[in-house]
Amino acid sequence: MSAQPDDLADAELRQLWYTRCPVPTPLGLAAQLGWFNEEFAADGIQISTLQETEDATVRESHYDHHLHNSFRQGGNVPPIWARAKGRETRVIGLNWVDEYQGILTLPGSGIQAPADLRGRRVALPRHHNSIDHSRASALRGVVVTLQLAGIDPKEVEFIDADYSDSPRAPAFTGGQRAAYGKEVEALLEKRVDAIFVKGSRGIEVTEQLKAHVVFDVRNHPDPRVRANNGAPRPVTVDLHLLQTRPDIVTRFLKRIVDVGAWAVAHPGETVAYVARETGSREADVRRAYGADLHLRQVTDLAESSIVALEGYKNFLLQWGFLAQDFDVRNWIDPRPLAALTK
Repeated sequence: MSAQPDDLADAELRQLWYTRCPVPTPLGLAAQLGWFNEEFAADGIQISTLQETEDATVRESHYDHHLHNSFRQGGNVPPIWARAKGRETRVIGLNWVDEYQGILTLPGSGIQAPADLRGRRVALPRHHNSIDHSRASALRGVVVTLQLAGIDPKEVEFIDADYSDSPRAPAFTGGQRAAYGKEVEALLEKRVDAIFVKGSRGIEVTEQLKAHVVFDVRNHPDPRVRANNGAPRPVTVDLHLLQTRPDIVTRFLKRIVDVGAWAVAHPGETVAYVARETGSREADVRRAYGADLHLRQVTDLAESSIVALEGYKNFLLQWGFLAQDFDVRNWIDPRPLAALTK
């Protein structure tokens, strides 16, 4: 069944869409467990993922969230960007999994600590998606590290690691299949002194390079500092569906929320599912996301997560990633989550 245009919708709900990134998300785990198909089988509602379609216009909803009857969970840059452009979506849940966020240098570079980055060259990826979430993520990790060392970002030279000659990655991979190829190339060729990597793919790169980790932002005690594209990860839904079928939204969200208790009871399976989702080894998953990954599949609207999301939105606005500002708290609708606790 084809997707509806932005200004149309079925009178009777026949299809739900969802999309997620190749990262640890409760939505991704629920999808792998088959819970969405199970939940809506008796309703005659077709459950479709953006990754199943070859239609580039439909797949673009991974970034701009234009499809009616659609849900998303993954990196927060695309949904923030889409909302700043005026897309009517709502956040109905947040999940926080701290992930490895490493600033890497090669052995012998003379860069041992963040303070040593002053005057150095740092790579920033430049992809050519609708919104360059990878660049936003790298810039955030680098800027935070510099500021903690008392270094103005103007005191380093940012060098583009340009992916213009690389095929655009499918939405599901979020560009990760490149595995930081252009940044690594620039580092090995001594065109830059440091790069930023994250997640399980970042762990792989760190090991392959035998790189020195100048700083891992994940280790900072303040979640507002650790906030990046990967934390917190919002569950978003298009406003049309929320307004017309709040019952469907609540049922879909319930299966995401249920993952929290399932993961606590299935720690090994959680790691295995995340390894499959990220295309990584289980050992790298544990190193990247922590030994308590199975305890971090909770979906809530914690105040600390909201504050961190708002702070990261402000960062994206400051650095020119957003067309205009918006109120994060007005973007959040707590009613579907609240309905699950009644």
